[in-house]
Amino acid sequence: LRSSRRGFAGGLATALAALAIEGLLPAEALALPASEVRGAASGGQEVRYPIPPGDGVSIDRKEGVIVARHAGMLYAFALTCPHQNTALRWNEGSRSFFCTRHKSKYQPDGLFISGRATRAMDRFAVRKDGDTRVVNLERLFEQDTDPAGWAAAPAVV
Repeated sequence: LRSSRRGFAGGLATALAALAIEGLLPAEALALPASEVRGAASGGQEVRYPIPPGDGVSIDRKEGVIVARHAGMLYAFALTCPHQNTALRWNEGSRSFFCTRHKSKYQPDGLFISGRATRAMDRFAVRKDGDTRVVNLERLFEQDTDPAGWAAAPAVV
C-alpha cells in the first residue's frame, strides 16, 4: 500500500510525540517556532506591532526582533542569543526561549536560566501607543552593561 504524504507526516508526528513522552527526545526537538509577524515602519528606526490579546510570542525575522507579551508586560528582544548570535527559538511546552547552538535558556521576560550565555536576552526599548507597541530599533539594552536601561525597556500592557 502507498501512503499519502499527509498520512506519513501525521504518523511521524505521532511517533515523535510518543518518543518525547517516553523521554527519548529532548522537549526542544518538538518545539515549534513562534508565530511570524511583520512590523510596520513608523519613521526613523521605529517599528509598530499589534498588541496581542493574551500572552504570546512572535518573531519578525526581517527586523530581527522577538516581540512578546508576558505577565502584563510588553517586551521586544533581539532575535539572536547574546552568547554567539544564534537565532533564538520559543518552546511553548516549557514556556522559555532557547538557543539551539549552546543550549542557553531564558525566561519569557528574557532573564537567563541556564547554558553558556553569561547574560539575559538583549532588549529593545518598547512603548505602548494605543493598540500597538512601538519598538525603537536604535535602543538595544544589554543587561550586564546597562542594567537600568534593560530593566526600563519593556512597557506595561
